[in-house]
Amino acid sequence: MNTTSKRRMGREIKAAAWMVRHPGFLAAPAGTFGAGVELGWAATGGIVGGTTAALGAWYRAHPDSFDRLAAPRLRAVRRRWTAYLGPRWKATLRACDLYTVHRKTGEEHFPRITKVRAYSPTVDVLHLALPKGQHVRQFEANAEMLADALRAYRVGVERVKPGVVGLVIQRAEAFTEVIDAPEMPWDSDAVDLADLYVGEDEYGNEWRQGILGRHVFGAGATGSGKNSIPMSMLRAMAPMLRDGLVRLWLCDPKQMEFAKLAPIAHRYAADNEACGDLVGDYVEAMQERQREFAAEGRRKITVSRETPLDLLVLDEIGALLAYGDPSTARELRRQLALVGSQGRATGNSMLALVQEPTKDTVPIRDLFTDRFCLRVTAASHVDMALGDNARLRGAVADEIPNDPATAGIGYVIRQRSRVPMQVRASYVADHEIDELVAFVQNGRSADLRVVA
Repeated sequence: MNTTSKRRMGREIKAAAWMVRHPGFLAAPAGTFGAGVELGWAATGGIVGGTTAALGAWYRAHPDSFDRLAAPRLRAVRRRWTAYLGPRWKATLRACDLYTVHRKTGEEHFPRITKVRAYSPTVDVLHLALPKGQHVRQFEANAEMLADALRAYRVGVERVKPGVVGLVIQRAEAFTEVIDAPEMPWDSDAVDLADLYVGEDEYGNEWRQGILGRHVFGAGATGSGKNSIPMSMLRAMAPMLRDGLVRLWLCDPKQMEFAKLAPIAHRYAADNEACGDLVGDYVEAMQERQREFAAEGRRKITVSRETPLDLLVLDEIGALLAYGDPSTARELRRQLALVGSQGRATGNSMLALVQEPTKDTVPIRDLFTDRFCLRVTAASHVDMALGDNARLRGAVADEIPNDPATAGIGYVIRQRSRVPMQVRASYVADHEIDELVAFVQNGRSADLRVVA
């Protein structure tokens, strides 16, 4: 027997349920009124004024702690009751067809906001409890429409848990200033190869990228600033390069920025034939280490001078795998596939850059564990670089303006949530590359910017 009623829930019950979910809406005015009755309105006004003055003093006196502790909460409260207020929020969802209708009663059911977070001035994070019949795919398909309705730059979508979808709403440009290049530590002990500083993310946190046990793949059009990412990582690991704990193997078909690093590279090659020889020697060294590990019963590398991290950097990998001599490209594909599938445990890591991340250009791209995508020229390139549906979830790298001011801005995928996160790499100028080379070659110098 069908027991579904055609009657709607009473409005007074809905109002009571709303009050239960938002106790602060009643507690604040009730508390103020109670304090006024019990303590007097003058005393209550003094308490409120004193609290406001204390917050203002905190804001002016200690920006770091205020911005970390108080500002996100205050922003979240303000935006919850201005940008995402009930009627306005429902009207936005209705315009974007992101609601369901009860087939018998005709009652509209909207996703309910359960959490609002504003970790930075430019990005809001909303958690929505979905009504029955809705799915995260509907939000992914309508993300651009929802962004326009909210007057936002972009909307990213993630599945938080069954029945709950998360929206990352970017309301303004997150990066308006160039980020300085990483400073170079003096001691190798200060470097964590699994956690190297690269830049900042849209939440105002440090963007950090590991290389030990990782293979990193980056896509970006000409002028997108992708070379700053490996340069930042190399500056962050400078003392390990100096002390022989990291060996740099460098393939540089373009012979531009990376040519400056030739003096500190363990091996450097420019033309395709020389790069083929370099990669062949790299694979031989990897296989020799595999045999040593097997004989010793070791399963994982401990970085030392005897077993350094061997970092293979491939600038414009497309020139090696797709645009050059076919026979050389085939052998390179085979060898790089071996590195991608076998090299992580032995301390053989790759970092490859490309302008056109298609499967024809980089057939081994799925062997890279970590990826980033800066400005690209086609929407399809985003999914090719970051994985299926990355653009639907909010990685609109093809919409980044072709402007020098946007160099280094792009997207990475947060590993736990799989939601795209906007990042910006620090800018490493030519003189800072020269500093890196001098630091590695000569050790400490008075005119180098280093951290003791």
